[in-house]
Parts: sequence; structure tokens; C-alpha cells
Amino acid sequence: MRIAVTGSIATDHLMTFPGRFADQLVADQLHTVSLSFLVDNLDVRRGGVAANIAFGMGQLGTRPILVGAAGFDFDEYRAWLERHGVDTDSVRISDTLHTARFVCTTDSDHNQIGSFYTGAMSEARLIELKTVADRVGGLDLVSIGADDPEAMLRHTEECRSRGIPFAADFSQQIARMNGEEIRILLEGATYLFSNEYEKGLIQTKTGWTDEEILSKVGHRVTTLGARGVRIERAGEPPVEVACPDEERKADPTGVGDAFRAGFLSGLAWGVSLERAAQVGCMLATLVIETVGTQEYQLRRAHFMERFTKAYGDDAATEVREHLR
Repeated sequence: MRIAVTGSIATDHLMTFPGRFADQLVADQLHTVSLSFLVDNLDVRRGGVAANIAFGMGQLGTRPILVGAAGFDFDEYRAWLERHGVDTDSVRISDTLHTARFVCTTDSDHNQIGSFYTGAMSEARLIELKTVADRVGGLDLVSIGADDPEAMLRHTEECRSRGIPFAADFSQQIARMNGEEIRILLEGATYLFSNEYEKGLIQTKTGWTDEEILSKVGHRVTTLGARGVRIERAGEPPVEVACPDEERKADPTGVGDAFRAGFLSGLAWGVSLERAAQVGCMLATLVIETVGTQEYQLRRAHFMERFTKAYGDDAATEVREHLR
């Protein structure tokens, strides 16, 4: 099964300020703030929702096709993704813009000051999925994740016009989208991904009830945080899957992307929805135990030991034959 993952490709530049931002602000001078902070450390991490999902799928051996726009500084990131099983030949490279970048400083109270540079991501709207499909011999599913809004709309319309099944996954972009845009992006989707809060926001912005949304998509996949995931289909009982026990909680960033990577890999393997969700929850657990969205290691024996403990021998036997 050939799955293309569209969405943002970015790097995160994360800094730590040992003091408190509040101590540096003068109440009657907030209209003319001019501050700089001497920080203790800088972490540069690979990120972007599409790259995170593709990395996880690559770890599971499903060779995803990454579709997005990056800058002329993408060479090292590309090499990293290719080494971890990702097809990057459909990434558009800008001649003039840097790869999208999030720059954030966190103080001792965990307050943050950050900025996001879209950079080359704005060129994702120029990508034609037909070119991608022709290169790889057809696409069985396109995951349309948070990206340049025009790109998300274009990819959705192209999937509909060409009859390519797609998954709608708005995540961070849902806050800036209006109801009409959300209605366009989700109608006819084979899968609709969201967390619980986003689920409510989708209903509020579209004006559609839960039942109406279920009538317009094939499957509604809602992540429930520590409680796992629920998969709903019109006229059928929901499938609910719990999360494995965590060994520690290091960093929640990228957990949703990891779930999607595991779930989409399960679809590529042809296993049941329940089994695919279990793989997604197991991968998400590994990510929450690791600082960084692509810093975890998937060791087959360790993965299967914990998967078996969480979901039983029958589930493990089914998954083991697919996990390289």
C-alpha cells in the first residue's frame, strides 16, 4: 500500500532562559518592549507534522512518501529521513527560502516566547499529487496534514477529482480555518483525525453534528490522550483502544504524529482498525518517553515485548510478522 504523507517540514530551535520573563518587563513600558535574553542552551530538533509521521512510518518499515516543501538547507534533514526509511523524492525544494522554522525560548516558569517562520512551506501549494502518483506507480492513500492552508485545500480537491482516498488531519491549522474551509477539507475523507478538543472545534466551526460528520467521512479517529483512541463509523459500534503503560513522561511533543504513523503503518500492512490503533498507541508511548519528535529508537524486540504486555499474544503475533 503506497501512502503519501503531506504537511509541514520544519526544524525547531529551542532555547532555555534561566530567569523569569516577568522580571524583565516594565509595566508602563509594554508598548515599547526591547529585550534580549542570554540563554543557557540551544536544542535544534527535526520536526514538522509530515516529517514526524513519515519518520515513524519509516521506522516501522512501510516506506512512506513524504510530500511537502522545504528550503535549500534541507540536505542534512533529507539524509536523516532517507536513512530512516522515508522516500523524500517528492519534497519540493525552494531556491530562495529556508525550511520552515520554529524558534522558542522558555523561562524558568515554563512561559514561552516563540515565533514560526513558514519559509518554504508556502510553496507546498505548487505541488501536484499526480506527479507524485506517476513517479511511484499510484497512490492508495494521501494523508493531508497541517501545512500551507492553500496546499491543504489543493491536495484535498485533487484527491477528490482523481479518486484518491485521503485522510483529513487539520491539527494546528484548525484554529485559523473557518467553517467553510473545514467543511471542504473533511467531506469525503476516508479518515478524519483529531484530538478531543479539535473534535469539538470542528463541530462548532462547521455547524455539523457528530452524526452529520460521521455521514460525510469513512472513519473518525479521535485521540483521547492517556485514554487512548476511539474510532467511529456511521452505524457501527466504536472501536476503542487503550494506551500501553508509560515508563516515564519526558515530552508530549509529537505524540499525535507518532500515533498517526503507527495507525497508517497498520493500514499499509492490511491489519484491522483495532490492531492499527494499537500500533499507533504503542509508538506514541515511545515518543512521550523521549525528548524530541524523531529521537526515539524502535528496537523490534523491545517494541514487541511491550506491545505483547499491553495487547496480548494474539495481537502481537499478527503485528510481529509485519514489523521489520
